[in-house]
Amino acid sequence: MGGAASAAVVSGTVTTPRVQAQLVALAPQGIAPGQPLKLGLRIKHQPDWHTYWKNAGDSGLPTQLDWQLPHGMQAAEIDWPTPQQIRVGDMLNYGYEGTVLLPVDVQVTPDFQPRGDGTVDIRLKASWLVCRVECIPEEGQFALSLPTDVADTMWAADFAQAHAQAPQGLEAAPSRFSALPSGDRVRLRVHGLPAAAHGQTLAFYPESADTFHHAAVLGKDWQQAWEGNVWTAELPLSALRGATPAQLSFVLGLPAAGTDVAHAPPAQSWRITAPVEGTWTAADLVQVSPALAAALEANQQAAATSAPQAAASPINTRSWVAALVGGLLGGLLLNLMPCVFPVLAIKLMGFARHGANARAQRANGLAYAAGVVLSFMALGGVLLALRAAGEQLGWGFQLQSPLVVASLAALFTLIGLNLAGVFELTQVVPSRIANLHARHPLADAFISGVVAVAIASPCTAPFMGASLGFAVGMPAAQALAVFAALGVGMAIPYVLLSWVPALLRWLPRPGAWMDTFRRAMAFPMFATVIWLVWVLGQQSGIDGAATLLALLLCLAALAWALTLRGKTRLVLSVLVLALAAWLASSFGRNVVEPLPVASASNSATTGTGWQAWSASAQAELLAQGRPVFVDYTAAWCVTCQYNKRTTLAEGDVLAAFAQRNVALLRADWTRRDPAITAELTKLGRSGVPVYVLLAPGQAPVVLSELLSTQEVLSALQTL
Repeated sequence: MGGAASAAVVSGTVTTPRVQAQLVALAPQGIAPGQPLKLGLRIKHQPDWHTYWKNAGDSGLPTQLDWQLPHGMQAAEIDWPTPQQIRVGDMLNYGYEGTVLLPVDVQVTPDFQPRGDGTVDIRLKASWLVCRVECIPEEGQFALSLPTDVADTMWAADFAQAHAQAPQGLEAAPSRFSALPSGDRVRLRVHGLPAAAHGQTLAFYPESADTFHHAAVLGKDWQQAWEGNVWTAELPLSALRGATPAQLSFVLGLPAAGTDVAHAPPAQSWRITAPVEGTWTAADLVQVSPALAAALEANQQAAATSAPQAAASPINTRSWVAALVGGLLGGLLLNLMPCVFPVLAIKLMGFARHGANARAQRANGLAYAAGVVLSFMALGGVLLALRAAGEQLGWGFQLQSPLVVASLAALFTLIGLNLAGVFELTQVVPSRIANLHARHPLADAFISGVVAVAIASPCTAPFMGASLGFAVGMPAAQALAVFAALGVGMAIPYVLLSWVPALLRWLPRPGAWMDTFRRAMAFPMFATVIWLVWVLGQQSGIDGAATLLALLLCLAALAWALTLRGKTRLVLSVLVLALAAWLASSFGRNVVEPLPVASASNSATTGTGWQAWSASAQAELLAQGRPVFVDYTAAWCVTCQYNKRTTLAEGDVLAAFAQRNVALLRADWTRRDPAITAELTKLGRSGVPVYVLLAPGQAPVVLSELLSTQEVLSALQTL
């Protein structure tokens, strides 16, 4: 795999060593409401290079178009030309060689208004994967300025060719998929194909990426025949296929005369959607198993009953006390989470420094506790206020913002540089400000508590998720008490350490080791920065992560420059600030703009069969009678990542899932997703991780946040 290439200059054409990509338009009657307008990305490939169709096949990624259009213009989806079948080793891909135009219809609505000079600006950010043997991800930013009162037909022939290459719709053609007894193949029957196709060998292009074994359609396993005017085929299924949908769409291509069906683009093609026999709908369940249908309906009613109402209602005392205890235990165990370790280390060093002054140490412990408790209550208050205003939010919402993640990365970069000895506060700010922490140790301890909550908030511990789930449905006073209990639980170890002298005696006496310890603690801080950059990369893409790293580099350079003296300090500081300002203005949008989210139907499964979660996919799987395991996760949740790489990657667990035909869905909450938030609310949770096992006719089984192999295997035995 080669490195990514991108265009830094916004223009109508982007040229790389592999392709020439150009933004083109067709406006035969000018640009006005109701008049036809087409836009498209024209890609000219160098010999042997190719890009991909909407289903790339065994490997690859489809081209993505992200339009920025003026008010009153709405772009449709790509009208994909029928691709060719491209063999790469033992894989089969669907894509384009030579020159291809990806056209998009644009609707101009009545409220469209051109600029004062009678022009309209069209902008496009496109990304594509171009492959030969190696693959290179590329992207470009394109811009066109079009006059609205002048017909533009320069690219009419290219759009006409793209239209001719697009499949014709044959939705009315009777067709169906039916499973064969072997279980690994399906039979497809298609009636009503045009006479030109009769008796011909056709190319098959499935729009579903993970249902069929693509490479087999060029081998002996691919069988097709004509039974009179009915085209039939036996299609091998992918071993990594997910849930079978109720219907599948595909394209059949008729090769041009004298060409190979396996390699040439078809002369004609037709798009067909066929139902899949054996996929049960809710209506089928009523006919086959009334008891099962009744159980599903009861589960739905129970879920609706348990969902919190818009206005919080009073909670009985027993439930509230249980939530308080759960919050206390959750906060206590939160200290064991990896993301809290850097703050824990700093506080231990502070305890060693002040161990001789018991009174000051106790005051610092209480101040730290106040910072922790008040911060949790403040975050809880913001969460409750936003939910009352109609926002679909849950615990950890602050880290769903790329700007917050970037700010935390900057904060921990500065803390790490300070601990490593790159700069001291007295070198970069006036001494009266730099020495505030020494003159006001209580304020310093309080701020340490605030920082601890900022870094610990994405980690949910056992008991914590359930308590917060109850809290968001309580009246404000009761809910805030639960958040306060969470803070008290987290602060208890530090308060004990500061108030019980016997515990302090276990720490070494203050000495030279403290300087070494301080510098060593810079590395956990930098590790935290790496994690935060990775989280932002999940939210905003590789460009966002790279931009953040560049800005953090400028921040580090500025901190170092401010330690210098005289004119050198001034000149270097100004230069670094100017560079940072240029980076922020030119590429800052990469940090805050969200990465497009792939839909569940188009997401690629991993080797373990995980698929993207959606409410419809979950409901469809349950309607088929399959059990479902859902992993509610987020990139910023350290506990989630730990469970994902340990328990959920265990061979015994994966084998048990496969043995019981459990569908594995992953609900990624890295960025705000109201659908996932609503589902968490139904489960009585307000944060991640959450693991739930669902089965038709059974109540949901919610597992603990610190997941163990035995717990998962025990839950599966109940199926």
